[in-house]
Amino acid sequence: MALCLAPFLSTAQAGTQQQANGFTEDARWSLFNRLLYEQRDYKHGGRSNGARNALVPRAQRNGMAEEFGYGLMGQFESGFTQGTVGVGVDAHLYLAQKLDGGGGRAGKIRHLPVDNDGHDQNDVARGGAAIKAQLSSTLLRYGEQRVKTPIFSSSDSRLLPETHTGWYLNSREFSALNLHAGHFTGSADRNSRSNNNRLVVNYANPSMKLGNAFSFVGGSYSGLPGLSLTAYTGEFENTWRSHYLGGYYSHALAEGRGLSAEWHLYRSTDTGRQLAGDVDNTTGSLLLGYQHGHHKFGLGYQKVDGDTPFDYVTRGAIWISNASQLSDFNAPNEASWQLRYDYDLAGLGIQGLTFGAAYTRGSGIDGSKVDPTGSYAWLGYGENGKHWERDLNLRYTVQEGAAKGLVLFLRHSMHRGDRAQAEIDADQIRLAVEYPLAGGF
Repeated sequence: MALCLAPFLSTAQAGTQQQANGFTEDARWSLFNRLLYEQRDYKHGGRSNGARNALVPRAQRNGMAEEFGYGLMGQFESGFTQGTVGVGVDAHLYLAQKLDGGGGRAGKIRHLPVDNDGHDQNDVARGGAAIKAQLSSTLLRYGEQRVKTPIFSSSDSRLLPETHTGWYLNSREFSALNLHAGHFTGSADRNSRSNNNRLVVNYANPSMKLGNAFSFVGGSYSGLPGLSLTAYTGEFENTWRSHYLGGYYSHALAEGRGLSAEWHLYRSTDTGRQLAGDVDNTTGSLLLGYQHGHHKFGLGYQKVDGDTPFDYVTRGAIWISNASQLSDFNAPNEASWQLRYDYDLAGLGIQGLTFGAAYTRGSGIDGSKVDPTGSYAWLGYGENGKHWERDLNLRYTVQEGAAKGLVLFLRHSMHRGDRAQAEIDADQIRLAVEYPLAGGF
């Protein structure tokens, strides 16, 4: 459920150490400004079977969530010292300020932190750093950082991004092969004040403590025309093992026309002390696309095979095609279809403006066989559950002038379902203004 307006991830990927000019010579800085307003109208007072939205005290709770804030994300990336092995450091500082919220309206969207009584706070400040070393085209980084892989990925779908603490290895010794490995033991959620907290798990009962570490290895291959293939395997300590296979293929038919396909397959099984209970889940999706000029049409299918929902560590490690703004369509045994349409208004002479619409419908949900002592019984899934979501968005990027790169984004989403599917009925409006600044020394 991405914001679709992601600022920079760390760009200090593996390069070539022979080209390193020095610690300060290749250093660069970035500032990313985000102004974000979000309103969610939770129907039925925000009630859900699993009570997953109960951050606000009951006496103040209502069906309206509304938050407005400003986020500033600053990042410094050094170059690498010269020599066979280059060393450097990356550091970041994130600041957020509440502009409006409270009165029972805040805390349910998680843009800013809340106190022990569920009241939203006025501001956030947190920072961190990672040391890095580079040998040839292989990079090793240790510390607090942002990661992007299909099974462990730092989310940027709120006012500030999610970060993780651990070590990360990226190797590009072969031009068509991009290899990754990591071991992470802590996280800072998107509205967190502190850095090295427990890893976030999205659907498990928050009162049950799961694993303390997540390890993974994998990579992608792009040596064939129009085709990229990706494979990963990982383990959530004493909880479950995860495996991922995915790919993307595009084929040009003629001038301005083409076909595309993307597919994702996850396999999760419990391991070790089985801290989440019984987990045996296979989830896959396929999204087919057809582009004609400035128009693009998409048809997606997704299936969950298992008696628990497809769950994932970190907020962003869900790359299945039907994961949408308000629902991931990942309930036990769920099958879902998606229709989408995107249009680049450059076709009407409006450069930088795009429109998107998507409708996703899920059915066949059956959580009646979930492990009653495991982490997912609290969600209260029933039988024959169904739901749907509609998403509309506009995005405009300033093409030239002093404001070049400024992005305006508007989204309206609606979700409706029955009680058996355990998600919340809601209407959402999200408006974002983002402006990046970057430079060197």
